[in-house]
Amino acid sequence: MIPKLGLLVGLGLLLGGCVTAMQQPVSETSFKPRDREYLANAPYRKVTLPYEYQRAIVDYHRKEAPGSIVVDSNSRHLYYVLKNNKAIRYGVAVGEDAQSWSGVAKVGSKREWPGWTPTPGEHKRLGPLPSHVPGGPANPMGARALYLYANGKDTLFRIHGTNQPEWIGHAISSGCIRMTNEDVIDLYNRTRMGTTVVVLPPSGGSFPQMAFRN
Repeated sequence: MIPKLGLLVGLGLLLGGCVTAMQQPVSETSFKPRDREYLANAPYRKVTLPYEYQRAIVDYHRKEAPGSIVVDSNSRHLYYVLKNNKAIRYGVAVGEDAQSWSGVAKVGSKREWPGWTPTPGEHKRLGPLPSHVPGGPANPMGARALYLYANGKDTLFRIHGTNQPEWIGHAISSGCIRMTNEDVIDLYNRTRMGTTVVVLPPSGGSFPQMAFRN
């Protein structure tokens, strides 16, 4: 008979791939006055994420360097790699099957409460959209955005907040990685320009170093 603790750890390895099931809470996010104002008056329903998508420090078994970001599309988790085989794990929403992507990129730009300019593809796929939406709590880009670049060019993919936190844990986006506004502020505060971002393919397999596909 397998001990309960061993069973939990084994399930964590099977389901998450990157971590064990053991986790511990993370310190509170540091908010700016504008963050507190916008989040206190957010025009969307506040949700409590399922336990598996709540921000936590977990054991981490991959080999990315501390300070790297790794997105596991299958499990709907993003990891900010720490020292000593630890990582901060966040729940995310990922791209729909037709919009999913994987590869290696760099953080080429960072913005607080960014505006949203829909791409031509989004105009075509989603119907009539405004040409631009200014930043704010109603904006689909949320509180922060990390803009991903590969080979010196903007990939048009971002890690950003959301005004639909209820979709964390789902494959629903146009390809970008969505986080709760509270979590993306926490990640933004930790992330430097040039940070390596690894997005694992949905199959959970590997890909050539520095490869990137749309």
